[in-house]
Amino acid sequence: MPLFGNIFSPKKTPPRKSASLSNLHTLDRSTREIELGLEYGSPVMNIGGQSLKFEEGHWIAESGGNVSGKEVQRLKKRNLQLEEENNLLRLKIEVLLDMLSESTAETHLIQKELEDVRSNSRRKK
Repeated sequence: MPLFGNIFSPKKTPPRKSASLSNLHTLDRSTREIELGLEYGSPVMNIGGQSLKFEEGHWIAESGGNVSGKEVQRLKKRNLQLEEENNLLRLKIEVLLDMLSESTAETHLIQKELEDVRSNSRRKK
């Protein structure tokens, strides 16, 4: 029997209360904005002097940017070329993988036939 009792056994913790006593989480977004004034607006960021705004799932350059229309057209054309090249390379990879699969299957068949021939020749001896 310990002298001071069992001081190392932890006591039971009391049950936790509800995570939130507020009912604000049950309100829809527009009601919360009206009640609490939570109007954040669209996210905006500046990169290299260019201001970009996120609207309807896309980043849109705001006016006042230093990129000309010609530069945008050139970049769009280059992007299209790179996408086409990427698609061509993916197709080439797919063809090469098919060729590799076919040659691997043929190699396995040849190895199997060779093993069968060897085992048959050993049985005959």
